Amino acid sequence: MSKSHHATRLNMQAFAREGVALIETIPLQNMERLAQEAQALDPDLMLNWEARAELRPGSGAEEDVWLHLVATASVPLTCQRCMGTVATPLEVDQWYRFVATEEIAMAEDDESDEDLLVMESHFDLLAVLEDELLMALPLVPMHDECPVTPVMQVGEEALGDGAGQNGEDVPSGEKPNPFAVLAQLKKKSD
Repeated sequence: MSKSHHATRLNMQAFAREGVALIETIPLQNMERLAQEAQALDPDLMLNWEARAELRPGSGAEEDVWLHLVATASVPLTCQRCMGTVATPLEVDQWYRFVATEEIAMAEDDESDEDLLVMESHFDLLAVLEDELLMALPLVPMHDECPVTPVMQVGEEALGDGAGQNGEDVPSGEKPNPFAVLAQLKKKSD
């Protein structure tokens, strides 16, 4: 990273004019909000990212600042099927166009293919990167095939083997009637 740029206090106009990419590898645990979503984050896990900015002709007199953000990481999440750790690859490949105010961003957002960001004197690139990584997280992380058999709820193993509670035969595919089980318990207590 050049000495004139710091990823949390970036002057986007100067960064775009310079045209030099920021390419970094940082510990994944530095992304605090992302680390909260992870399971047992190893200090050796890294996030590789790259940011490039450029000036493009805009609709007004000034050129527009565009930012291209690319990142890859593997985040250990909790598999929702077996509750074990599943290494989940995350990727970001996103273009942004900077606008002067929040009002402009709101007005132009619907017609824009790219994401819009408001120009700030000290832009926090890492916060935007972390937002993108959080949005890339799967809603329900799962292994393609769990390394261990998922633990089922208590009582499910008794179903489907043709025998219900108390040994009575239950036609296969039918679950025993829970009220019949209660009736049996009530008879025993009387």
